[in-house]
Amino acid sequence: MTDQPISNEVALRIALAARALPDVSVPELIGALQTNLDDNISEESLSTLTVTQLKRSFGNIYAVDEGEWEGEDANNQDIAAFKAAIRILWGEQEECEHPLPIEPYQEGDMPNSIRVAVASNTAEQLDGHFGSCHRYLIYQLSADDLKLIDVRSALEADLSDNKNQFRVNLIKDCPVLYVVSIGGPAAAQVIQANIYPMKIETGGEIRPILADLQTAIANSPPPWLAKILGIAADKRVKNYHA
Repeated sequence: MTDQPISNEVALRIALAARALPDVSVPELIGALQTNLDDNISEESLSTLTVTQLKRSFGNIYAVDEGEWEGEDANNQDIAAFKAAIRILWGEQEECEHPLPIEPYQEGDMPNSIRVAVASNTAEQLDGHFGSCHRYLIYQLSADDLKLIDVRSALEADLSDNKNQFRVNLIKDCPVLYVVSIGGPAAAQVIQANIYPMKIETGGEIRPILADLQTAIANSPPPWLAKILGIAADKRVKNYHA
């Protein structure tokens, strides 16, 4: 048992998560968390927990390869319960109570706009690693307009045989991707899908970051952005100033 006190927020998440899991008590859940998190149970460590780790702790499945689910009780209802528990442990319940300002959008509503995916764990923040972020914020962006049009959960990537490809497929309609970090193999898959990764290690609120992209679109888009915007090849470098 860890000597480190558990914060009230963490205790609440654990209690609610245990309620979401069939036949799992609070002490049993704490034991599973201690095993997976090396006795360091905090809001930060809970955010790293995956469905596979939690489900494996209770012996409901075993994984031959990472992401491969087996066992006669690995049914959709069972998996759904563990996914709900993970969301609670991540702290997403509060996010659901304060939904993000998604705006209606139909194709063609914003001429000369592009779609941008943002790896995020919290509110409208750029704070996610490509391979582990909880979700992707999807923005439609032009030189003078910006709309958050979707939030796509990446939770089910943990159940996929190829996690990186699952994530790529999730954002394949977005030619630009913002991340705090991304590994080499994952970056290769992203680029092969014609998605341009923008790594900003400092992260931060995403709207000011996207405002810089809007300025680039309006003034002098670099060649890679000009290509995405559909500017002819012979004009991409002409108006670009480094």
